[in-house]
Amino acid sequence: MVRRPALHDRVVKGILDTAAIVLTERGETVSMAEIAEAAGVGRATLYRYFPNREALLQGLARAAFDELGARITEAELDAVPVREGVARLTRGFVTAGSKYAAIVQTGKKHLGEIEVEELDEKITQPVRALLARGVADGTLRDDVPIDIQFEMFRGLLEKALQLVMRGQVGIEPASAAVVALFLDGTTKGAASQV
Repeated sequence: MVRRPALHDRVVKGILDTAAIVLTERGETVSMAEIAEAAGVGRATLYRYFPNREALLQGLARAAFDELGARITEAELDAVPVREGVARLTRGFVTAGSKYAAIVQTGKKHLGEIEVEELDEKITQPVRALLARGVADGTLRDDVPIDIQFEMFRGLLEKALQLVMRGQVGIEPASAAVVALFLDGTTKGAASQV
């Protein structure tokens, strides 16, 4: 039998996109049969691509990681001012994170095959490089170590995702709030230049 990679990739993408929605809407207790039905495939087809629930969740984690990595690359962080880079990063994280909310909620337990080095190279390093550039050019404070700035930025992103996932705020307002708070703080009258 001749393998058709394009068809395989479309089926996998369709299953993962549907699983992301169904798991986000109904929670982790949704069955594989319900996911198959929502994706418009038979259970046997679902199990051919994802032999068990853990494989499906790892597939979702990989898809989320790849999408976030792509968004960071597309943001062209080196080609824009730091403030714009922070805004682009934030929108990318919140958008990708909200699409894959089921994986975000479960934390790191389904990262599986994603190596720490790969995570560092595609996600952590570009963010740290942007922050370092911001400190060097005076956009960001130089009296707060980059490690702390990174953790604070990450914390704001995580909380914004929680608000989006609970339906308390949309992606754009959540992203704008993260950018404003990270870059300008909560001082009355502080306005983001993004």
